[in-house]
Amino acid sequence: MNIAFVHPDLGIGGAERLVVDAACSLQKIENQVIIYTSHCDKTHCFEEIKNDEIESMVFGDFLPTQIAGRFSILCAIIRQAWLILRLALSGKIKEHDVFIVDQLSFCLPILHYLKRSDARILFYCHFPDLKLASRDTTLRSIYRKPFDLLEQYTTICADRVVVNSNFTKGIFKETFPIISKYYEPTVLYPCVDTEASSIDDTTEEEMKEFFHSNERFFLSVNRFERAKNISLAIRVFAKLKKENLQFFKENRLKLIVAGGYDSRVRENVEHLIELEDLARSLGLKVISIRGRLFSYPASDVIFLPSVSSDIKDYLISKAEALLYTPGFEHFGIVPLEAMKFGTPVIAVNHGGPTETVVDDAQPEPTGYLRSNEVDPWYQACSQVVRLSDEERQKLSANSKKRVETYFSREAMGKAFSDNIDQMLTEPTSDRFSYEKLIDIFFVLGLVLLNVIPIVVAGYTFKRMRGDN
Repeated sequence: MNIAFVHPDLGIGGAERLVVDAACSLQKIENQVIIYTSHCDKTHCFEEIKNDEIESMVFGDFLPTQIAGRFSILCAIIRQAWLILRLALSGKIKEHDVFIVDQLSFCLPILHYLKRSDARILFYCHFPDLKLASRDTTLRSIYRKPFDLLEQYTTICADRVVVNSNFTKGIFKETFPIISKYYEPTVLYPCVDTEASSIDDTTEEEMKEFFHSNERFFLSVNRFERAKNISLAIRVFAKLKKENLQFFKENRLKLIVAGGYDSRVRENVEHLIELEDLARSLGLKVISIRGRLFSYPASDVIFLPSVSSDIKDYLISKAEALLYTPGFEHFGIVPLEAMKFGTPVIAVNHGGPTETVVDDAQPEPTGYLRSNEVDPWYQACSQVVRLSDEERQKLSANSKKRVETYFSREAMGKAFSDNIDQMLTEPTSDRFSYEKLIDIFFVLGLVLLNVIPIVVAGYTFKRMRGDN
């Protein structure tokens, strides 16, 4: 079967990890797979993409992701529309039996019209964008309204919708009542690659040189975004140091904050600075390291923006515990990555992590689920650093078993295959009259997409001639 993924930006976030894992799992069972995207930097992506294990093609990277730091959703729609147009003009859109689209549903009506009549569209909803977008001003609320309506109406054009957790399923049904009248989304859990646990020799040597004999640290792995609540980890760590100063001196305990960072994204840049300032204000010594890791610093908090997959895996495998701080996470792949290595997870007791992490009060625990406050997290961290070898080994065994059983690539590949097989036996999704209006907007958008660059180029040329 010929399967095409359509994904906005093939970076190193959780959504990207899911797409790459899904592509690998489907390719492994003898499907032909390709990922179409609007952006992919081969120096800032997962190894499977960097090494061309999964084929990828980029269309529309020249288009802006923002205009003066704003209009990101509008730019995302334009970039996605351009991608689909290029697929149509090149004829590639007719080559595929199944399209798996995620994050943005806005291309679904036009994709529905331009694909082969026997091809099907599966939409993977990580979380309704309607719930994620900021509406802190009246003007922003007005601006978002048409996009919120478009999200609901365009999603109906998928032949099947799957979501990443029961938590997201509940939010989806609450957010999109029109869609819920026609069909109910299926839960399809993301996965981690349980086979790819070996760490490159070069990375191993680099990390040993970096750490020397000291490898006691807590770890936070998230994109540098305010919604990820990384400040909680810093506040908890500051209290740990204050209340256990002698223990800290003896064990040289650190907090390492690693994760996705893109200098093109203003929030990433701003939030890293905010976190550094917060740590300093709490009396912690801070350092940010980009590129090759040098000799282990005396700092309390070490920021590592955009580390490689190998370094991230090494850090996760050696950490005292993963501090997973997002308070409203729809799923969260990082806890599974930690559990794969047998590393305890401390997470907020809300959202997706409640479906992956088993609390210490339950049978076969894999970590600790706590309220989004400093004190409960402080108690959990204090408990982790004092675990006996036997207690830690038990947590580790429970974690590895749970991941292998429910969240392996094989499990997700089977779930995707089952959903695709069911989808192919069902009739294509019905088209509703209001969807034709949406298609008109898409056509107008594509026209504008061709006109605007010409106008801008003409204006720029005129200005340049005027300057001369």
